[in-house]
Amino acid sequence: MAHTHRLDLLDPTLREWDATVLHVDPEQGIVLDRSAFYPGGGGQPPDHGTLLWGGTQTRIAGTRKGDDLYLIPAEGDPVPPVGTAVRGALDDDRRTLLMRTHSGLHVLCGVVFRDFGALVTGGNMEPGEARMDFNLPEVPPGFKQTIEDAVNLEVAADRPVEVRVLPSDEAFAIPDIIRTATNLVPPELTEVRVVDIVGLDAQADGGTHVASTKQIGHITVAKIENKGKGFRRVRLRLA
Repeated sequence: MAHTHRLDLLDPTLREWDATVLHVDPEQGIVLDRSAFYPGGGGQPPDHGTLLWGGTQTRIAGTRKGDDLYLIPAEGDPVPPVGTAVRGALDDDRRTLLMRTHSGLHVLCGVVFRDFGALVTGGNMEPGEARMDFNLPEVPPGFKQTIEDAVNLEVAADRPVEVRVLPSDEAFAIPDIIRTATNLVPPELTEVRVVDIVGLDAQADGGTHVASTKQIGHITVAKIENKGKGFRRVRLRLA
């Protein structure tokens, strides 16, 4: 059985493309031969969008990963039959804001690791806002403003954000490539996708990102929360 070709990993700026329906499952969803829908993972939610076919529109309310990438149609919308040529389109505002948010989290991660040596213990994001948890036993006075100033300096520095796929042994040879307290990368992987904010943060990651830190925009550190002994949660919001 043919599988979906992941356009989202090749070009995160792609918003429209042509595809053919490979498979339809009433329980799972629609499988295309080519798709730019990010399926969700690593804290980044899935994309939304539409499929246009034969003068008809099918809204895509999410995705799920099973034995392939399944697009979930909105309830009550028509489903294109197998073999149908469709035009896929992402919700541009949602995807772009998620890319900015995800890259903003990587800047936060890089700053906290560089300045405080703390690793990530959890995180989550929605368009324009996110949280990240760190194994940080103590925070100095003024920590919230210190972090906000530091991350926005890195945003203003317009650092390139580069994505590479490396053999796993080469990727794991990069110092501190795993920024989580627990290594979540499956050991059987032969290749690892690395997102590198040049000069600040390089880590294994499967999400979509902007091309440079300046595209993130201003970051506000909304709140610092104590999540138990030795753990702090940083909540951020984008302008």
